[in-house]
Amino acid sequence: MKKAENFKAFEETVQKLTEKHMIPGTSVAIAQEGEIVYHKGFGFRNVEDALPVTEDTVFGIGSITKSYSCVAIMQLQEAGKLNVHDPVIKYLPEFNVNNKEALKQITIHHFMTHSSGLPPMSSLVYAMKRSMDIDPSAQNYPGLKIEQENYEPIDTYEQLMQFIADQDFELLGDPDTQFSYSNDAYALLGTIIERVSGKSYEQYVYDHILSPCGMKYSCFMIEEYGDYENITTCYAEDSSEGTKRIIPAPIWWDAPSMRAAGFLKSTAGDMLRYAEIFRNAGVVNGKRILSEESVKEMVKPHIQTQPGRFYGYGLMITPDYFGTTLVEHGGGLKAISAQLSILPEKGVSGVVLTNLAGVPAARVMQLAFNAYAGREVEASHISFEEYEIGEERLEQYQGEYESNEGMKVSIVIKDGKPVLISQKAEIPIMFVKENAFIAYVNDSTEIAEILVDDNNEPWGISYHFRQFPKVSTKQVVK
Repeated sequence: MKKAENFKAFEETVQKLTEKHMIPGTSVAIAQEGEIVYHKGFGFRNVEDALPVTEDTVFGIGSITKSYSCVAIMQLQEAGKLNVHDPVIKYLPEFNVNNKEALKQITIHHFMTHSSGLPPMSSLVYAMKRSMDIDPSAQNYPGLKIEQENYEPIDTYEQLMQFIADQDFELLGDPDTQFSYSNDAYALLGTIIERVSGKSYEQYVYDHILSPCGMKYSCFMIEEYGDYENITTCYAEDSSEGTKRIIPAPIWWDAPSMRAAGFLKSTAGDMLRYAEIFRNAGVVNGKRILSEESVKEMVKPHIQTQPGRFYGYGLMITPDYFGTTLVEHGGGLKAISAQLSILPEKGVSGVVLTNLAGVPAARVMQLAFNAYAGREVEASHISFEEYEIGEERLEQYQGEYESNEGMKVSIVIKDGKPVLISQKAEIPIMFVKENAFIAYVNDSTEIAEILVDDNNEPWGISYHFRQFPKVSTKQVVK
């Protein structure tokens, strides 16, 4: 009975989150040992026609696609066609960065773990440019106003490598020393998969992952669904008339050169089939998709992303999540906020899919796992104590931080307390170490780190899994 009561509390909490964030539709599903034990559709896949959300409703999954790219790489390693410790330039001789010595050392493994040293870049915007140019709602998507010269669309892998080579940047550090989330690295994994397998990236994923897993509602292109109607409408936030409202925004964004980084579409049912790879040591429906050894490598904590949290291959790893290991990844893009989470030791997997960007899918997943485990719905696996930071140090942290990817945040002091400003929102923050703080963003806790040089001088910030530099010290709020 306790579980039933918990799910009642869970659904009430999610309904409040849905109303607060104005989420049109949400699909939540949990499986135990591969069998779906809970599914709930909140809201609608199409609000205007009141069409329900089911286990087979198609949503975008965004960057959860990255784990598929790593499954493909591991399959190709098992087939003897590559090794994850091979230098990237063995397969991509056109790939180039300023630091020629580091260039020789960057391996496939570094691309898979976001540890190549590549900083955030604006290439994703140009890769999506053809979609965005025909989409009236593109202006409503936060963080895409890139303030630099206008490039032509990046349609091919070769154009992407040329774009990277043309950029004037320093690597964040030697390979394997710095974690910074890189869509470019993952796009180029798609290039390697194509060149090594002799198939297009999309065809390889279909033939070797989607089809053998029985994922019949998972495709890269919306046109591939043909007459299938159980597909969500895309929605976007619009504040052009002074008040926030959610509007239908039917154009799906695409980026041919970056599909390996985040453009697969799927359903709750299909995603839980896919999760079996990691829950069941590589076997789905009696078919071996990956060796047990390859799965172990994918869920190994290769590099720290935040205190207590690590990156494997295309997956985030939390070794102590209420005493067990959590394997997960999120995804976000226009009309997409998605979360896939697996507790392999417990035999549990879960997925949350929504049709609006920037909403707390990961938080909904945490609440669902709490309900399923019989915990208080709002329980957290981590707790923080406030660190008293000196006024002089806080002054040094003030200023604007900006990445070439379009992300911009500021740290200011308001009424004597530090505040993070992101997308015009003021977010209270609490320091938990000399150079680390937590921010409560979109009903989720985000950990950020101030990056300092050898002289302990702040030069940048690690936020939302990206490293980006401080660009000014001006005070934004008096």
